[in-house]
Amino acid sequence: MRDEGIKPVYVHTSEGEIIASDDKISFDDVFNSNAPNKLLRFDFEAKFPGFCGYSFDSLESIDLVVSDSKGAGRPLEVKLTVLPDQTTFRKKEDLWGCELVVRPVSVIYAALTIYHSLIDRKEEALKLLEKTALGVGDWTNTSEILVHQKQILVTLESFLDAFSDSQVPLILQPIWKTQGKLPELADQAFDVFVWSNMALCRLFLNQAKANPATKKVSRHLRASTRLLRCLYDLFSTGQMRRSEIVRMALGNQTDKEFSASGAVTNPYMKHPRLTVPRVHKSVLSKIILNGGEKNLSPERRFDATIFFTATELFGKTDPVSKLIT
Repeated sequence: MRDEGIKPVYVHTSEGEIIASDDKISFDDVFNSNAPNKLLRFDFEAKFPGFCGYSFDSLESIDLVVSDSKGAGRPLEVKLTVLPDQTTFRKKEDLWGCELVVRPVSVIYAALTIYHSLIDRKEEALKLLEKTALGVGDWTNTSEILVHQKQILVTLESFLDAFSDSQVPLILQPIWKTQGKLPELADQAFDVFVWSNMALCRLFLNQAKANPATKKVSRHLRASTRLLRCLYDLFSTGQMRRSEIVRMALGNQTDKEFSASGAVTNPYMKHPRLTVPRVHKSVLSKIILNGGEKNLSPERRFDATIFFTATELFGKTDPVSKLIT
């Protein structure tokens, strides 16, 4: 897409809302470099060197670090997602959506990228954060976080509104569209959506606001709490204690931060290219060369094997119509 001059769809914030546009950024902006692809370095599961000084302890690796010979580049989380997901495949096509599963490292890097962009505006940023942050005595105490829930969410909302002009790309989300729930690609099958750091923050902040926690800290409230603590530590001291923040379980498992179903993400990713992706499925023949497709064995899923042999095994059973219903 970059070689063809096709811009990604940018999911970003504007006037407090998450919107999707295909005229805001190019892939040069996504990679933070105008060097040609052949001169870019793509390091997978790597640490972004420019952020290592922002943590007292070792940073976690992020999915992808893009860099060039001049030291420019960007850390990116990569989320390859199918369209539609389980919650939307029965709906009208324009209501189909992709599930987005977010790791704790995404929130950490959201805070780091925000801080890096606003490092020259420390005092202004700290002024918005410190009253609420200083009011939290124990960041790991569920009862205390529930008591401060409203202040945490209001503070983050004000902060994101105030600095929305400094948002940058963070999540690279390629999508692949199938024919409903069938394991076959749609004709227009591929596209790329890119979420800004602040759009990601707005995603879990909005969910936390819409579903206030009562007796238990929700995953969305925990993500919001982690974000506030990260930002406050960074803007007040220039560093954060990454391992302590990741261990803030607050009654939840720590393997993932949260997930957003296609029904949740659809309104935020609403764009003609979500219904009709830009790239035709035939592009695969230009990417997978020399019979490489014959070497694919995607997990050798038993359900997929049954699906493709159902007619033979069950006689009159039509696996396609069965799957649709």
